[in-house]
Amino acid sequence: MSLLVAQELYRFFHVGDEEVKALHGVSLAVEAGEMIALVGPSGSGKTTLLMCLAGLDEPDGGTVRLLDAVMTRRPEIEKTRLRSKHLGVMRQKDNLFSHLTVIENVSLAQSLSGRAVAGGMLSVLGRIGMINRASFLPAQLSGGERARASLAVAMASAPRILLLDEPTGEVDLNTEEAILAILTEFRKHGGAVVVATHNLAVARIATVTLTMKDGKFLND
Repeated sequence: MSLLVAQELYRFFHVGDEEVKALHGVSLAVEAGEMIALVGPSGSGKTTLLMCLAGLDEPDGGTVRLLDAVMTRRPEIEKTRLRSKHLGVMRQKDNLFSHLTVIENVSLAQSLSGRAVAGGMLSVLGRIGMINRASFLPAQLSGGERARASLAVAMASAPRILLLDEPTGEVDLNTEEAILAILTEFRKHGGAVVVATHNLAVARIATVTLTMKDGKFLND
């Protein structure tokens, strides 16, 4: 059974009198051990697709199934429960609560899911080189440090699936290599990753690369 399945997703936005088709009949299946890289120009629908997969945005048509549960058109409290139990989500922005320290953000993610990774919070932060920033607020971090902290939050609850939006967008080369190693290890241990990226290094380690344009996959 696929871990995550999207069927015929449509998402429309209105800008003035113009209707923008952010997603146009997109279907996707994500298997255990798979890493799917979503590539394509800005505005092609990558972020919208991730947010619909995560249940953070509601598609105008189609369904998202997470393991054996339908995610779409459910009460928000049920979507939150499913997301906390199975998904780790990293958005480009606003992935951290500004009034909480790094370790408090990780702790909150763990408490919402009721689970924790082996070794606890310090293990999560240690893997991405953030132990010495554990007591820092997001505003005290560099762009690369915020990206690493956001990834720690996404991984804090030992999710089955990671949904990541530009995880290497603001990091230096050493941090990028560390993040890629973490994602490869996560996949090899049976986790699944869907990542929107402009970074060719990320696409190279993916098992599947899908190119989006105008809300569709190019091979559709």
